[in-house]
Amino acid sequence: MATWRRDGRLTGSQRFLCAGLAGAFSLSLTAPLELATVLAQVGRVQSHSQGLWATGRRVWLSEGPRALWKGNGVACLRLFPCSVVQLAAYRKFVVLFMDDLGRISQWSSIVAGSLAGMVSTIVTYPTDLIKTRLIVQNMLEPSYRGLIHALSTIYQQEGFLALYRGASLTVLGAVPFSAGSLLVYMNLEKIWTGPRDRFSHLQNFATVCVAAAVSQAVSFPFDTVKRKMQAQSPYLPHYGGVDIHFSGAVDCFRQIVKTQGVLGLWNGLTANLLKVVPYFGVMFGMFEFCKRIFLYQNGYTLSPLTYKLTPGVDQSLKPQELRELKKLF
Repeated sequence: MATWRRDGRLTGSQRFLCAGLAGAFSLSLTAPLELATVLAQVGRVQSHSQGLWATGRRVWLSEGPRALWKGNGVACLRLFPCSVVQLAAYRKFVVLFMDDLGRISQWSSIVAGSLAGMVSTIVTYPTDLIKTRLIVQNMLEPSYRGLIHALSTIYQQEGFLALYRGASLTVLGAVPFSAGSLLVYMNLEKIWTGPRDRFSHLQNFATVCVAAAVSQAVSFPFDTVKRKMQAQSPYLPHYGGVDIHFSGAVDCFRQIVKTQGVLGLWNGLTANLLKVVPYFGVMFGMFEFCKRIFLYQNGYTLSPLTYKLTPGVDQSLKPQELRELKKLF
């Protein structure tokens, strides 16, 4: 969801590294909230006090403080291949949706982003399933010792298709997710009274946070069913801790509504929404910090701590052009 204006003073690899480090740092900071979200979705906290503090305290006392970051290593490792696939897919979809003049509408841009995210999620889906399995397991009596061991074990015990259990919910959830994003962007542009390319940093941050919160809220039932399908396994203790038994996605929806009511589809939403602001706040801040370092390294600024420009340097030059110019003089 987070986007930044493309800065030609950074190389492609530098922009990718900035985004990767920002994503990994924000994921690590909000990992305990992600753990609380997944446990509530799967049903591991149904028999206990369901408050965020109570969930975190129970995990801390029973499994140790490191357990609050269960699955975060896989989530960070997944970030880089997922970003590469998403960027490549997004460029393809943008070209596909462009008109004869090379322009693309806002709706088409959001759809292209959603489709690219869906493609990258499906390609890297086994790692997302393993992240869920690592979160729901007990660290003191683990069924999986890590990413490779989990891949091998699930493949041998449950077959290849088990690695994609619940993937169809990703496709179905993309529809309300895109609709929620479009609704927010269309209305916020009216509030800000200006086009997106002229938003300030604060306006961009607020827009991204609100769009993420709304789109995640409307698509959350699909994510809840997906998490239950990912966690459920006859080879895990207590079937992975899932609180209901079901035979498929449709039956899972039905069983949740039957046993917990319609609101059961939104179990864990509070923790999920609480991580939106710190997640994107840290992501924006870390991205800008890394950007300042690379701008200083490339010779555009006087210090990595500020954006004060280097006197006499043409800021419109690309990094390679600036390096060649320095060699000449």
